[in-house]
Amino acid sequence: MGEFVIDEHMTEAALSGVDWNFPGRRTPSRIERIHPYPAKFIAEIPRALLGALSIPKGTAILDPFCGSGTTLVESQREGLQSFGIDLNPIACLLARVKTAPYPNGFREAALTVVDKARYTKDVEVPDLPNIDHWFDHSVQHGLATLVSAFDDVDSRYRDALHLALSSIVVRVSRQESDTRYAAINKCVTLNDVYIQFQRAAIQLERALNEREYLLKPAVVFTSDTLGFDASAIGARVGMVITSPPYPNAYEYWLYHKYRMYWLGFDPLTVKNQEIGARAHFYKRKHHTPQDFVLQMTKTFNLIRDVLVPGGYACFVVGRSRIHGEHVDNAHIVKEAASGFDLVFSTERVIPTHRKSFNLSHANIRTETLLVMKRKTGCF
Repeated sequence: MGEFVIDEHMTEAALSGVDWNFPGRRTPSRIERIHPYPAKFIAEIPRALLGALSIPKGTAILDPFCGSGTTLVESQREGLQSFGIDLNPIACLLARVKTAPYPNGFREAALTVVDKARYTKDVEVPDLPNIDHWFDHSVQHGLATLVSAFDDVDSRYRDALHLALSSIVVRVSRQESDTRYAAINKCVTLNDVYIQFQRAAIQLERALNEREYLLKPAVVFTSDTLGFDASAIGARVGMVITSPPYPNAYEYWLYHKYRMYWLGFDPLTVKNQEIGARAHFYKRKHHTPQDFVLQMTKTFNLIRDVLVPGGYACFVVGRSRIHGEHVDNAHIVKEAASGFDLVFSTERVIPTHRKSFNLSHANIRTETLLVMKRKTGCF
């Protein structure tokens, strides 16, 4: 890899000139609203980083914890190739659909699915844990008939159809909301399930067709980042932009638990491997901040394998509270980043409307933006 040199003083000035709280944040674009994803990375952060920092021509962007694909979408807006890695299959599904070309004929395929589902009388409802607690019997039948109808549709529509279904699962269930894990009576009928799915498919079509930028390649890997083979990327990376999950803060697997079940994924496998899941800190041999140290060390091993010397690693990370003690995760990230110089650091306020199941428990008010530059001569 060749070295990449930039005037750090100019870089620092550009970064310092950004109000990272984004007080005038506009309404998220339609592509950002196609599927619920609480506590997600806001688009303004990668957008500002891509605008302020320069990377070598021909290099790509990497988000090793890509979540809903926000970094990948913003990379496409800038005409840059990108790669994303995430353990959560719902996150990867969302990131793939948001960055893939619109599959012509999708609306017709979705309507065909609805028609077939409506006329399906006998269907096997999957034996999901506590299914009767979270879903009315009519809703179970509706979701099962839609899933069954997917099998007869051209595979090029499969991801978008799955995403449309995933987007309505919580809405038609008894779960109060995406950030409130309590069962309530919503009086959802079988017909409501089909109407909601059809509506979601039409909204998805509009969002995908609204994109007016070149869809540079965006590759999404459904994988545990900590064990990911860097050779699979197969490209020079000029910048990493990410917000890693951190201890005892958000439980992404729980947000999407029944979405995973209905689409045939195993949320318990995701839970067991997910960095920071609260369950890891409330068992007999519970995790400690040292586990996050090891996880971030492995993450930077991956980054060093793909990032060009002089390239940037940009992290957004909040603090944690574990058994009453506050943990400075930004400090842990900085310590794990051997071979990097800290170029810029700032605190940003997390808006009060950005909710999660554990926000009050973790008492997260701010998060830290770290911009680090890989030292030249480090191979």
